[in-house]
Amino acid sequence: MTHELTRRGFLMRGAAIGCSAAASPLITPMSFAATPWDNRLVVIILRGGLDGLDAVRPWGDAAFASARPNLAGQQASALDLDGYFGLHPAMKPLMGLWNKGELAFVHAVSQPYRDKRSHFDGQDLLEAGTVSLASGTQRDGWLNRMLQGIPGVEAQTTFTIGQENMLLTSGDAPVSNWSPDVDVTLSEQGLRLLELTMQDDPAMAAVMREAVTLAGQDGDTVVAESEAQMMEAMGNDMAASRKGKGHHRIADFAAEQLRGNARIATFSLGGWDTHARQEITLKRPLEQLSEVLLRLRKGVGASVWGKTTVVAMTEFGRTVRENGTKGTDHGTGGLMVLSGGAIRGGKVYGQWPGLEEAALYDRRDLMPTGDVRAWAAWAMRGSFGISKSRLEGVIFPGLDMGNNPHMML
Repeated sequence: MTHELTRRGFLMRGAAIGCSAAASPLITPMSFAATPWDNRLVVIILRGGLDGLDAVRPWGDAAFASARPNLAGQQASALDLDGYFGLHPAMKPLMGLWNKGELAFVHAVSQPYRDKRSHFDGQDLLEAGTVSLASGTQRDGWLNRMLQGIPGVEAQTTFTIGQENMLLTSGDAPVSNWSPDVDVTLSEQGLRLLELTMQDDPAMAAVMREAVTLAGQDGDTVVAESEAQMMEAMGNDMAASRKGKGHHRIADFAAEQLRGNARIATFSLGGWDTHARQEITLKRPLEQLSEVLLRLRKGVGASVWGKTTVVAMTEFGRTVRENGTKGTDHGTGGLMVLSGGAIRGGKVYGQWPGLEEAALYDRRDLMPTGDVRAWAAWAMRGSFGISKSRLEGVIFPGLDMGNNPHMML
């Protein structure tokens, strides 16, 4: 049974009993699922269109420098990966993972979405895992479809605080949703009144019990003895949010769940829309992604990390040529990031199409040579042993996974 709680509804209930949600301006819901498997899968949606040509620079391609006279001019600062590709210096902390074989990339990948280059449509299709969002097509997510029909799948009651559920995990399979950026602050009187208010509303009571339980796991439930203490706690939470460390809390909370019963976690990271001054604007999200991966590794511990696969994907890539404001615009072919102790890392996967104008998609974008859904499918097959027929027919309807890229250990 699924119960949905909107942020508006939660705050309206909370206002009546002295319960407050102190959240950062951008709340990132996280979804978890317990499964019968011991392996772990983390899916990160990079919202905004990551420029894979800057994150993993093809400095071995002669056309790269001419297409990007400013951005490619920084290539000397890139960190050599394999003699052909170089890693953006903001991701230098990940070189240790690369050298250990726990980090890999897939270049020139895309989903079926083409030409219109809308963030909203692109992200919906990426999370749906289908070829179309036309009326009458499936409106659940591919990660939820993976869980449907799997014996032993368990999750607490589904709910969302702060934003709607990610389409990726929407569907009939039970998934527990929580935003670690929302803290529950209650006075003793408020907590008692909450219990009395909810006793005639089982659905709301179940939602609130899970909210308080998960907040407690994150160390965020505060039972204040006075209004002044409650206001102080809320002020501290908002100050922490303004420091921009929400991604740390996401990674730490995900790691804690994955050390326990959760086997699948998914969340999103934003900030990838770099139309102008990309040399500056791309640096921070790349640093945040690096920090998230390293905190996940540290948080789950060596034994669990050895069973973990992290897949980070974006709705589309960006133009090969930089624009007049030293940024890049919405494109097609992009980059996928793989990490974890269960992957065969230290390699840039994918078929490189080249950057000569005749080789580009619509003479402007990196030509996709692989389907991002196929790589996600192989990650699930390697992690959970799901049949190829189910992956191609149900989870990603109509997908041709192609040959095994042997990306998993």
